[in-house]
Amino acid sequence: MGQLVAIVGRPNVGKSTLFNRLTQTRTAITDPTAGTTRDRQYGKVDWNGKEFSIVDTGGWVVNSEDIFEAEINKQVELAIEQADEILFVVDAMNGVTDLDDHVAEILRKSRKPVILVANKVDSNEWVYNVPEFYSLGLGDPYPVSAVNGYGTGDLLDEVVGKLPEKDDSEEEGLDDIPKFAIVGRPNAGKSSLINAFIGAERHIVFFFFVTSS
Repeated sequence: MGQLVAIVGRPNVGKSTLFNRLTQTRTAITDPTAGTTRDRQYGKVDWNGKEFSIVDTGGWVVNSEDIFEAEINKQVELAIEQADEILFVVDAMNGVTDLDDHVAEILRKSRKPVILVANKVDSNEWVYNVPEFYSLGLGDPYPVSAVNGYGTGDLLDEVVGKLPEKDDSEEEGLDDIPKFAIVGRPNAGKSSLINAFIGAERHIVFFFFVTSS
């Protein structure tokens, strides 16, 4: 896969909007409702002639009512493990939360390069909230607006500057690999089939058991 950057953070901080902004696509579903993203979503970013892969993840939660909580967090952990660099997204409008502190602790233990991204600086008034995130102990927070693109150029400069040198031999021949799409109605087992093919739990699969008395 080459160089990989993972986007992580608690729910509803704008991770998928940032993913779409950086990849210049609308691949990731965005919605005001927290928890829209569940599976890992991969894309490509090309910045000033440098290309890298990026992965969007579901929002990290603890003690929630979401039945998928454990599986979502597992997908986040896998993305962190695979990543060369991590974008930790926080919400400049809401400030530091207990969940932000929790995710920050996980990232410090990972010993991966982390860039702290203070998102939702959609107007000048929110810039004044950004210094609050120094308390997370992860260095300088980068103020950005995934919605209008503010600050994303400086962010990408920092991302490519911290990435390790690319091993071009890993990419040789990838363009010649056949590509397949798996389609079908809901609950037909598409995600289970993909997981079986690739030998990894890339997509969340959940089973419901109904009993009658």
